[in-house]
Amino acid sequence: MRALLDVILVVLQLYVWILIAAAVLSWLVAFNVVNPYNSFVRNVGEFLFRVTEPLLAPIRNILPNLGGLDLSPMVLILLIFFLQQVIAYYIYPYVF
Repeated sequence: MRALLDVILVVLQLYVWILIAAAVLSWLVAFNVVNPYNSFVRNVGEFLFRVTEPLLAPIRNILPNLGGLDLSPMVLILLIFFLQQVIAYYIYPYVF
């Protein structure tokens, strides 16, 4: 059972890095640092969008509109950190 919890913790940490990559790529596209018409950039952006959007969209619906500032990735990362701490401190020690 601990192996399953370890896998869950690793997947959560990997998802945090995917969220960070999606945010950085969106900034790079917005500031015209990378070309969104490049097939590699487009494919990476599409993958990151498809992976992150199902969890970010409900958070965007809850958060107030702040203009061009999107705080939903930060909120999701904080929720993931909270979930990791709950698993590490309250579930993991009591599993054999």
